[in-house]
Amino acid sequence: MNKFLIATAIALIGLVNPALADITLTDAKGRTVSLPKPAERVVLGFYYEDYLAVAGPGAIDKVVALSLSTWKDWRPNQFAAYEKALPGLAAIPDVGNTEDNTFSIEKVIAAKPDLLILAAWSYDALGESIKQIEAAGIPVVTLDYNAQTVEKHVASTIALGKAMGAEDRAEKLAAGYQRAMADIERRIEQAGPTQKKVYVELAQKGPAETGNSYGDSMWGALVDRLGGRNIAKGQVGNWGPLNPEYVLAQRPDLIFLAGSEWVNKPQSVQVGFGADPAVTEARIAAYLTRPGWSDLPAVQNGGVHAIYHGGARTISDYVYAQYIAKQLYPDAFKDVDPAKNLEDFYRAWLPIEAKGVFVLPYKGVGQ
Repeated sequence: MNKFLIATAIALIGLVNPALADITLTDAKGRTVSLPKPAERVVLGFYYEDYLAVAGPGAIDKVVALSLSTWKDWRPNQFAAYEKALPGLAAIPDVGNTEDNTFSIEKVIAAKPDLLILAAWSYDALGESIKQIEAAGIPVVTLDYNAQTVEKHVASTIALGKAMGAEDRAEKLAAGYQRAMADIERRIEQAGPTQKKVYVELAQKGPAETGNSYGDSMWGALVDRLGGRNIAKGQVGNWGPLNPEYVLAQRPDLIFLAGSEWVNKPQSVQVGFGADPAVTEARIAAYLTRPGWSDLPAVQNGGVHAIYHGGARTISDYVYAQYIAKQLYPDAFKDVDPAKNLEDFYRAWLPIEAKGVFVLPYKGVGQ
């Protein structure tokens, strides 16, 4: 066989079976990453639900190691629900995480993955250590849903889909997100600007200690995109606590207490999988006993809400954008049901159901 025929045969093989051809993608940090084929042995550093939604059925069978505590400890009830649905999850080895400096490059390499998936912030935290992983022949793909921009959400989803050979699912998820956010923007434009001030607090430590608020990322970036006047903007960067006197002086019209499923946090606002609405209400009520809070417009006018902190920075977080927007522009979003939309998303894309409390307007129970 001459050289021309050999080259033609190779090209035809690539056309007939794209999985044998190189995959080139651009990740969330704008890095060009090449894979010889869709990943089959993955070390998963973060964005667990996004990975499962994009990669689809059998996705967990491809995970050979993961960062455990940032899932199991941060979202214990969510993790427990997935343990029931995905029996193999409990046996997956832990490689540690960058949040508490336990991330082990040695464990990553020992797992012999053909792909390491990292949040952009984890990639940054590892710094020069990334070179050791790449020197071992392990491609690294970064995702960034924390930025809370449509562009980063779409880029992350498309990159993940290409890496996992799940382009169709990724494109449908990305398109769905774009449609939902475009609909939100259309409704806001029709409603006209709002002057409502918004305060978001991570309600983890109880009312005696001020939790983080969000300036340029996560909830802060989302509020800003929705046209609300985020009182943390310009006061903190990504996140940090605001001075209680400053919060009182700003007189927010809306307060969102970002709660979760934290364990050993007896005064936290419990929100998420398996949460009891009565407990959520009672925990919110405790926050409203803070000095001066009873006089805030948000408290006096029914503008206090619990919202699931685990819901931010995901491909499904458009439902939380809908919920916040609905409080900013009630008439424009009166036909939108964010809680139902979240249930529909889980039913369509994930192996568990969204059972619990994910958004909740405070009604005064427990005062």
